[in-house]
Amino acid sequence: MKICIIGSGYVGLVTAACFAEMGNTVTCVDVNEKVIERLRNGEVHFYEPGLSGMVKHSHDEGRLIFTTRLADGMDGCEAAFICVGTPSDEDGSADLQYVEAVAREIGQTMTGELIVVDKSTVPVGTSERVRAIVQAELDRRGLKIPFDVVSNPEFLKEGAAIHDFMKPDRVVIGTSNERSASIMRELYGPFARSRDKLIVMGVQSAEMTKYAANCMLATKISFINEIATLCELVGADVREVRAGIGSDTRIGYQFIYPGVGFGGSCFPKDVRALIRTASEAGLDAPLLNAVETVNKRQKVHMAHIIQNYFAPQGGVKGKTLAMWGLAFKANTDDMREAASLDIIRELTDKGMKIVAYDPVARENGRRILKDNDLVTIVNDQYEACQGAQALCVVTEWNQFRNPDFERVKGLLTAPLLFDGRNLYDPDSMARRGYAYFCIGRKGPEPAEA
Repeated sequence: MKICIIGSGYVGLVTAACFAEMGNTVTCVDVNEKVIERLRNGEVHFYEPGLSGMVKHSHDEGRLIFTTRLADGMDGCEAAFICVGTPSDEDGSADLQYVEAVAREIGQTMTGELIVVDKSTVPVGTSERVRAIVQAELDRRGLKIPFDVVSNPEFLKEGAAIHDFMKPDRVVIGTSNERSASIMRELYGPFARSRDKLIVMGVQSAEMTKYAANCMLATKISFINEIATLCELVGADVREVRAGIGSDTRIGYQFIYPGVGFGGSCFPKDVRALIRTASEAGLDAPLLNAVETVNKRQKVHMAHIIQNYFAPQGGVKGKTLAMWGLAFKANTDDMREAASLDIIRELTDKGMKIVAYDPVARENGRRILKDNDLVTIVNDQYEACQGAQALCVVTEWNQFRNPDFERVKGLLTAPLLFDGRNLYDPDSMARRGYAYFCIGRKGPEPAEA
């Protein structure tokens, strides 16, 4: 099948690479000439495990083409996937200007019968807006070309996107057109050989499914984080509580890991967008508002634990904190709405110095934090600890799970560790001689100055 993917960001490039891997001819279009040139040279402009090799392989074999001209992708195209960003607007709603611009250009350049696929995360009703825009452009051209608009939301996890696309839990298709459903079933067939994974539903339901899925997962994260904070206050241990509730099959263990809160390009934006959708529909949505409120609090919670510890010693001003992890989660260089930024902002505003390390997000961190003179980003995790008063773990990279604790202890001015991901066993850390603070468990008493 000949496919056009508009947008070479995270969703677009993964989609293009995976479809090309299955033998389709894919043209990936982006307005950024520098990005397209890098992709033509085999360079992927963001970190995602396994993606670079897949892109290079299909590009070298001629199945994956990169261009800045949408007209090139429309030539003989059977399905055009809109994969551009929908960032939060000032009021929390999804900004659809890029989706609408693409729809407009599709209408201006399409030459034959076409399925337009909304893969961007968009509010309910967007497919109808896209349909109207495409039709308006065809009317201006005086052409009667049949087309359909289908909703096909993505459910990719950063750091595991290739696996999620190649072996999906489900593929949601929003359409009432039997021909469109048949073509989408054919396109996704190679990814669903063990069982039928396609779920065909109404367009509005498909658009809502994406938001409902992400907001459900965000709700589980905020719930366990609120329970964790309560555990700290009443003397319970959230690890034990998690084991107690996760063993109930109605609840399960997934997405009830206490930590520093959720970030990234999806959950925060999608929660805000669904709150806005609810408001426009006349619904207050107190649960969704609470999910956002709890997450905002959780993202600075570890900073407050650190401040409380150093309060008897004159506060954090002038002290240095080593930080392991900048990305919002492991296996990505994405720092959008990362908790590390909230922790850094909270502590440097009080005069604390931060020396940070991340395996792949260092360059993004240097770019984002270049104007903060109290932040230094280094190239080695142990270098970050040299002369620091404490270490704070923010991202759950595998290389942080079993470090050389004796080496860390020798580099810090005191054996003090703040664990925002609950990577370590409290009893084991105590035996190693550390003052250890984690999420959801009361830590040792602060040392006096």
